[in-house]
Amino acid sequence: MKSEKLKIGIINLCLIGIFLWFYSLCHGREGKWNNEVSIQSVKSFFYTAKSLGIPILKASLKIGNGKFEQGRPSYQIQIHLDSFQKIGALLSVHNRFTSIMDSETLQPLQYTKEIDQKGFIIKDKNYHQTLTFDFANRKVIEITDKNGGREISLPPNTYDPLSIFAKYYLKEDILPGQELRMSIYDGMKLREMVFRTRSEQVRSKMFGRVDAICLESTTSFSNFGDQEGVIRIWYLADGRKIPFLMELDLPIGNVRFELERVEENGECGK
Repeated sequence: MKSEKLKIGIINLCLIGIFLWFYSLCHGREGKWNNEVSIQSVKSFFYTAKSLGIPILKASLKIGNGKFEQGRPSYQIQIHLDSFQKIGALLSVHNRFTSIMDSETLQPLQYTKEIDQKGFIIKDKNYHQTLTFDFANRKVIEITDKNGGREISLPPNTYDPLSIFAKYYLKEDILPGQELRMSIYDGMKLREMVFRTRSEQVRSKMFGRVDAICLESTTSFSNFGDQEGVIRIWYLADGRKIPFLMELDLPIGNVRFELERVEENGECGK
């Protein structure tokens, strides 16, 4: 029974941590951008999540140009999250997350979740949810296929998990020794988080031993009675701004995400 609870806890942490991780992956560059990064092609990051040394999830993040209502110029950011086939009896996950944000203001316009997961060690869920952000009126319109729609008031400068990623990836600056405060709503819970940054050397599967910037934050997890855990993210400090490693450090164990490869070109949505 203890072993089963440990497995359930680690899997749930992976699913929650993927949100927290990807919206903080963006904080990666020592120095400054020249005003704003221009996206000319799709950039994709591919990761593997392991627990107790066993591969559990495959994750990909893509960012590129897109269009919103009436051809409005925008950026599109996506996450695909899938479980490995060999653990299908225990865990089957095929989740999709898409964020569209205004390319001029970098404010979120729409966030979509397509959840399809089931298995012995995870709660069955299958639903489609869309969040439409109204920054002017500080609210979000939430529509779920099974529960209808509702309006929710939000604090100013609240982002979805993927638009906060793109905001920092495209425009914001970062240096070691900072405190990065974030407000995020993903259709489940409003989170206020603080990431602290530092310089250090880390061994990477792709790059060997490298100089990196580490972002670290303590946060609570509802799956564990709001017990606190620690999230750490590392990115290359050589100007390439590549997020290559993340760890979830918890009282029950450790979950590790590693970058497998980076690709450019292609299309968002595929």
